Amino acid sequence: MAEQTILIVEDDPDIRDGVRILLAGEGYHILEAENGLRALELFDPEVDLVILDIMMPGIDGFEFVEDVRRINKRIPILLMTARDDLSAKRQGFRAGIDDYMVKPFSPSELVARVKAHIARYERLSSAEP
Repeated sequence: MAEQTILIVEDDPDIRDGVRILLAGEGYHILEAENGLRALELFDPEVDLVILDIMMPGIDGFEFVEDVRRINKRIPILLMTARDDLSAKRQGFRAGIDDYMVKPFSPSELVARVKAHIARYERLSSAEP
C-alpha cells in the first residue's frame, strides 16, 4: 500500500504544525496550506484526506469544500474548527464535509478519525471499476 497523503488547510501555524507532527508520526505524507486558495493549488488526485479550518483568509473552508467536491466527490474531508455552533455544522455538511471536529481536539481522537476515513476511502476507491 502506498503512503497516504493528507492535506492540512489551517491558517494558524501552531495548529498546522501540531497536526502535521502528529500525523507524520503516524506515517502519513503531509501537504500544508495556510489558506483555501493555496490548498486548491496543492490539491491533486494523490490526496487521500483533507483536514481544514473554516475561517481562513481568501476563500473559507466552506468554499474550499464546494470547489473540491466539483473535482472529487469521494475524498474524505474533515472540518476542524473552533466554531461549535449548529449553523456552521449544517453549512459544512451541506457543502459536502464528511466529519466535523471542534478545537481544541484530542490528538488520539483526530488520529482515530483520520484512520477510519482513509480506510473507508481506500475501500470505496478499490471497489471502483
